[in-house]
Amino acid sequence: MAENPTPLPADELERVPTVIADDVHIVYRVYGGGNKGNATAALRRIIRREPSSRVREVHAVRGVTFTAYRGEAIGLIGSNGSGKSTLLRAIAGLLPTETGHVYTDGQPSLLGVNAALMNDLTGERNVVLGGLAMGMTREQIKERYQGIVDFSGINDKGDFISLPMRTYSSGMAARLRFSIAAAKDHDVLMIDEALATGDKKFQRRSEARIRELRQQAGTVFLVSHNNKSIRSTCDRVLWLEKGELVMDGPTDQVMKAYEEETGK
Repeated sequence: MAENPTPLPADELERVPTVIADDVHIVYRVYGGGNKGNATAALRRIIRREPSSRVREVHAVRGVTFTAYRGEAIGLIGSNGSGKSTLLRAIAGLLPTETGHVYTDGQPSLLGVNAALMNDLTGERNVVLGGLAMGMTREQIKERYQGIVDFSGINDKGDFISLPMRTYSSGMAARLRFSIAAAKDHDVLMIDEALATGDKKFQRRSEARIRELRQQAGTVFLVSHNNKSIRSTCDRVLWLEKGELVMDGPTDQVMKAYEEETGK
C-alpha cells in the first residue's frame, strides 16, 4: 500500500504560479550582411523578392527556466544585451521561442519606455486610447482619467495634457505611459526601464504603485539598471548574462553577488 504523501506547507499551497519559463531559448535571425556598399544588389534582391544568401543568428536567451508567483515583484538585472528585454517580450507573447515554452496565467502587459503612443494626438486622447488598448472600459477610463494625469505630473507646469505628444520631452512621455499602465490592475505587469525616467518624486510614486499592484495579487517584472529601485521595489531578482540565468533568488542576496562581480 502506497504511503500518503507529505502535505505541503500552507505557504506553498497558497503560491499561485503566474509565469512559467521552461528551458526557454530565443534566437534572432538577421538576414543580409553582404559586402559594404552593395546597395544596388540589395535593392535588386528586395524587388525580386530573392532570399539573402547570408543569415546571422543571435542566440539572445539560452535555456532560461523559472516560475513566478502571484504577489511577487521580480527584478531583472544584467549588462546591456544580456537578454532581459527579450525575455519580457517572450513572456508578453511578442516573440516566439526557438525551443522551450512560456506559460502565463492571465493577461501579461508589457510597458516599455519606447512603447508607442500617438505623437500627433494629445495626451488626453492617448490616455483614452491607451486605456482601451489595455482592456479598460470607457467608463473606467473616465473615472481614472484625472488620477492618471495627476500621477504622471505632466500638468504640473502647464496644461500639457491638451497638447500633442510630440511636444513632450522623453521623460514626460514615459511618465504618461507608466501612469496609464499603472491605472489598471494587472495579472502580470512587465516594466522595462520605466522607473529610470522622471525625478525622484515620480520614482517614489512609481515604486509605491508597484507595491500596490503586488498586494492586489498581481505579478510585476521590472527591468532596471537602477540598483536602488530594484532593492526598494523587488523581493526577488533574476540575473541574466549573455542570455543565461546566472542567479535567481532573494533581492539582497542576488544584488550583493551582482555588485561584487561587476562593481556596479
